[in-house]
Amino acid sequence: MRFAALGLYHEANTFSAIKADRALFESGGVFRGGQILDEYKGSATILGGYLDEADRLGIGLVPLFFARVNPVGPITGDVFEDFSAEMLDELERQGPWDGVLLALHGAAVSEEFPDADAELAARVREVLGPDVPVGVVLDMHANLSQRLVDAVTVTLVYQTNPHVDARDRAIDCTRLVHATAKGAIRPKQALVTPPLVVDIARQDTGEAPMRDLVAAAARARQLPEMLSASIVEGFPYADVPAMGMSFLAISDGNEAMAQQVATELAELAWARREELRGHGLTVPAALEVAERAPAGPIVLLDVGDNIGGGAPGDSTVILAEAQRRGTRSLLQTLWDPDAAEQCRVAGVGAEITLTVGARHPHSAGRPVTVTGRVRHLGDGRFEETRPVHGGFRFYDMGPTAVVETTDGHTLVLMSRQTANTSRQQFLSLGLNPEDHHIVVAKGVNAPRAAYAPIARELVLVDTDGIAALGLDRFDYQHRRRPLFPFEPDATF
Repeated sequence: MRFAALGLYHEANTFSAIKADRALFESGGVFRGGQILDEYKGSATILGGYLDEADRLGIGLVPLFFARVNPVGPITGDVFEDFSAEMLDELERQGPWDGVLLALHGAAVSEEFPDADAELAARVREVLGPDVPVGVVLDMHANLSQRLVDAVTVTLVYQTNPHVDARDRAIDCTRLVHATAKGAIRPKQALVTPPLVVDIARQDTGEAPMRDLVAAAARARQLPEMLSASIVEGFPYADVPAMGMSFLAISDGNEAMAQQVATELAELAWARREELRGHGLTVPAALEVAERAPAGPIVLLDVGDNIGGGAPGDSTVILAEAQRRGTRSLLQTLWDPDAAEQCRVAGVGAEITLTVGARHPHSAGRPVTVTGRVRHLGDGRFEETRPVHGGFRFYDMGPTAVVETTDGHTLVLMSRQTANTSRQQFLSLGLNPEDHHIVVAKGVNAPRAAYAPIARELVLVDTDGIAALGLDRFDYQHRRRPLFPFEPDATF
């Protein structure tokens, strides 16, 4: 059998003014053919799972095209059309196919299409016709629509947050599409989308109630005739009609059973909707918790500047308050190419005064002036082989500088947005997070896979920004109505 693998991976925060243009995609990674093998084979990503399981099953898997970008605003129209055209041309040129495996996020938005993943999947289906089985693995933050489900044969979704099961879900997807192509199974999918949004701070699958919902889906997968069942958390920072939680079930030929399972999972979540509201500490309160702790590291999760949620990663609100309070032994990153370049010009060992952070219109806080010594300069590239959010292996922060400030803070100044999902991000620069009392991680759930094993405590900090915890701070124009908790009297 011959399968094709292709995809476009983007999580759109529609409140971000930064568009996912060609330059940002090139920075994140655009891979063609053999480049996909070099980057992803053996990794814990979706594509890594596809490639390795296809080998095991004896499938000739042909990687065509894959592009990914850090979460920012919508994909520009020209990039979406150009990438889509290239994928579809290769799909048509190198066919026919016995099956197709898609690597999508599920919360992509383009300037023209609020459901860009569904648009791409529908175009793929149009090229292939109705009979070729298509499988897709989506991020747990997908805003899943019926149109996307209708365009594919098998839809699987990560069931861990932080996302450490991308490879496992891809292996499952490859097996199901392979079995479908052989005629061994007949997948029937059912999607249920209650009027429900779960706060980003309640999406950790290691904590109740999300832990209990995921466990219920796991039990449902063991029922006779069931092929899969998924809890989909949704991405609340995309102002689109599909935004919100969804519940997906796949049976072998029994559509009514799939519908029943998906509905029952949705009802379980609806019954616990009040528990899906999130809360965090103010910045002063969070720093006070950290200061009182007898030992560290205390990891402060900077919710509003969550790079994985589309924020820029240059908020200074925690840094400024730590400076004001005299809090010491603090380690954090900032996306600040200008400051990194000033350090490069000054050189290692130089004493330097810099203004750092808050460079963008929607950055939280104001630029902060620091004085210190340039400790290290590097190219910002590192490789992570331990389990991390999303399973990615290779990272590139761009030219990077480490500055030790007179305030007792260690700042890593990056030229490229890079989420705090890997301890190797610091270790590659000669910094051990365990040597610091406070580590600021610009995220909510994604950093947990890396930092929970070493943290004395993980503290959610309710900071401002375009990924802020309180969804009532955002002006939604396109979401469904009613939708809980925006409309508390919503019914299901």
